[in-house]
Amino acid sequence: MPSFDIVSEIDEVELNNAVANASRELETRFDFRGVEASFSYSDSVVTMKTESDFQLQQMEDILRKNLAKRHVDPNSMEKGKMDHTGKTYAQPIQFKQGIEQAYAKKLVKQIKESKLKVQASIQGEKLRVTGKKRDDLQQVMALLKGSDTEQPLQFENFRD
Repeated sequence: MPSFDIVSEIDEVELNNAVANASRELETRFDFRGVEASFSYSDSVVTMKTESDFQLQQMEDILRKNLAKRHVDPNSMEKGKMDHTGKTYAQPIQFKQGIEQAYAKKLVKQIKESKLKVQASIQGEKLRVTGKKRDDLQQVMALLKGSDTEQPLQFENFRD
């Protein structure tokens, strides 16, 4: 029976490259001259540090632009709590990997409401969709691509 998996993954290499490009852009920006501002990246978390909360917003815009250039979906960003110590503002940004249980249930419900003849099952951090016809599976892909999703979705392991 034909099937495919729905996953939500981020290319770590491209994410790292986007952060490096954002750091280089930060060094050349006129409005950040003489300001202590930096991006740091480790374990799918980007930490932005600067001297004001307004500059944090500017840094986020720089990061989003560089993510888009590297084909990393900015919808996978989850901003953490802003931390203010002394004259430094810091904000971590977590990048979501995998599909959480609650979101997977919403996707299964959306697939079932479409009345297509497919079955969707949650398997850890991914969703497996099976059906008798390839056309039905392709309609599920089109449905999910056309809908507004909380995080980026990829389709893999398409099997006949």
